[in-house]
Amino acid sequence: MTRVATHGNYQSALLSLMNAQSRAQQAQERIDSEKIATDMSGYGRGAEQLTSLTSTQARLEGFISTGEAVAARLSAQDLAMTRVYEGGTGAREAIATSLAAGNITNLMTELGLHYQTVQGGLNAEHQGSYLFAGGQGDIAPATAGAMAALATAPSVASTFANDTLKQKSRIDEKTTVETGFLASEIGGPLTEVFRNIQAFQNGTPVTVGAVTYTPAGPGTLTGQPNADITAFLNAQMGELDKANAGLTNQTAKNGLMQNHVESALDSQEGQKTALQKMMQDKSGYDPARAITDLQMAQVAIEASAQIINSLKNTSLLNLLR
Repeated sequence: MTRVATHGNYQSALLSLMNAQSRAQQAQERIDSEKIATDMSGYGRGAEQLTSLTSTQARLEGFISTGEAVAARLSAQDLAMTRVYEGGTGAREAIATSLAAGNITNLMTELGLHYQTVQGGLNAEHQGSYLFAGGQGDIAPATAGAMAALATAPSVASTFANDTLKQKSRIDEKTTVETGFLASEIGGPLTEVFRNIQAFQNGTPVTVGAVTYTPAGPGTLTGQPNADITAFLNAQMGELDKANAGLTNQTAKNGLMQNHVESALDSQEGQKTALQKMMQDKSGYDPARAITDLQMAQVAIEASAQIINSLKNTSLLNLLR
């Protein structure tokens, strides 16, 4: 004769109830997260692959973040270089217009304004740091605030405080690009032209190429220009053309890097999308299936609860009464 103990029945029913509650909790977590598990231990054999995918995703997001920061800096550099170029072309146009009019009385005033435009571009900032200062982002690279200060400087190089360290950025696993420019590099030739004009205005002889131009005295650049002044200003327009052409090349180089970084970002965004799909396929859980699991677990809970309740009336003690 097989004996059925009341205690054993209770234990079996309670165990079924606890299992059903565990399945209900797991199904609810899957509904909330749309994932198989909330930690790697719940994925079993797939945990190692998911860990690898997660690591790859973290590295990819790091490169995307770096690329976005580099793209923003390159865009700011493009705007700053454009401003420097506007100052250089504006100076050239001011000289040409004054010579064509036969009157250079206001030329130095105009050139002073264009020089300020050049300085503004060279000392442009991005996120609280000077763009063209090299490794010294907290120091303004172009130090001569006005044309008058240029003439008293011992050299053009002495008017720049940047160092020689150009910023480099790693935009993917195998690519590191040099994205920085130096103020002395992009603004040096223009600054030299402005310095020569100011020196000539102060009465100092200026040598351009193999030719030395000697002013009649201080304050020469005013009124109607004579042949010597016209020759000097024409020579300076030629130097401005060279400086502006060099700046155009630097701006084009910056633009090429912008295109390269944007292309890398597009590729990485595509990789990110594909990676997210792979991770979803590996870790995702069908919401409809999770709801079905939850409903089945709830039915099991109700059934286990009913069994426990019915066991109250099947005790041997109740029969003895």
